[in-house]
Formats: sequence, C-alpha cells, structure tokens
Amino acid sequence: MILRDNSGEIITLLHNDIIKLIPHRHPFLLIDKVTNIIINKSITGIKSVTYNEPYFVGHFPEYPVMPGVLILESMAQTAACLISYGDKSLSLNNLVFFTGIEKAKFRKPVTPGNELFLKIKLISSKRSLYKFNGEAFIQNQLVASSEFSAMLVHQEKAK
Repeated sequence: MILRDNSGEIITLLHNDIIKLIPHRHPFLLIDKVTNIIINKSITGIKSVTYNEPYFVGHFPEYPVMPGVLILESMAQTAACLISYGDKSLSLNNLVFFTGIEKAKFRKPVTPGNELFLKIKLISSKRSLYKFNGEAFIQNQLVASSEFSAMLVHQEKAK
C-alpha cells in the first residue's frame, strides 16, 4: 500500500527529506522528489530536467540530451531513497555503490523541459546487496529501463 500521511495524502519527499536519506548533493543530486513509496517494494522518483543542468554545457550543447548514465544514476538514487526510508538507520554511515547494471535500454532522448518519472521496484535483497528494476517515463512514455544492483558499504570501509 502506498504510504499516506494522517490526512490521507500520498507522502511526497522533497529536497530536504531526500538529503536526509542519501549522501548526494548538488550538482550530483539527480532527483527532486520521491513519492508512491511502498516500503521494501517500490518508489517513484521525479527529476525535473532543466537547461541549467551542468552536464548540458558539454553534452551536445546544440542539442542538449541528458546522458543515459545519469538517467541510471537517477534511478539508483531513487532506489537508495526506498531502502533508506524503510530503515532510516541505513542512511547514517553507509554509502551506496552500483555493483551491476543489466539490460539497460534507452528508447528516447531526455531533454530540458522534460519531467522524468523514475519507477523503481525492489527485486531482491540479501544482507547489504539489493537488486532493482527501474523504468524512466516522460508523460507515460517509457524512455529508459534497466535492472541494477547496489551494495551498502559503511563509510569507514569505503576509504
């Protein structure tokens, strides 16, 4: 069941909530809000793509396109919010690292002015290793998809 607040509204996490869950910061925080949270199951991240994104200066300035790897990173950050929101203690001293990216497909360019909806489902988890399915949509049109895995690593061990 999608999480709702006391008034029945779907819980939506904004910037100040997100930065409490994951270590990413500007300019590498690639999600603006998350919603549709089902603990240990799924979440939706939202990225409003603007012309002011730092990567557009060098990634095809005449035809700015969001790099596919950053779409995948947006999916991963959304997935990290799902895991951290379910157990907030995980966000205290851990970092999240990709361990695999599979079946990545990019179907349509993501450009300034697009609002990217990142729908993430948890496929499996075993100890500190997680596997997800991610899909990115613009106006209900699938633009990218991937299966990916990530591992939580204590900050001290990551050095």
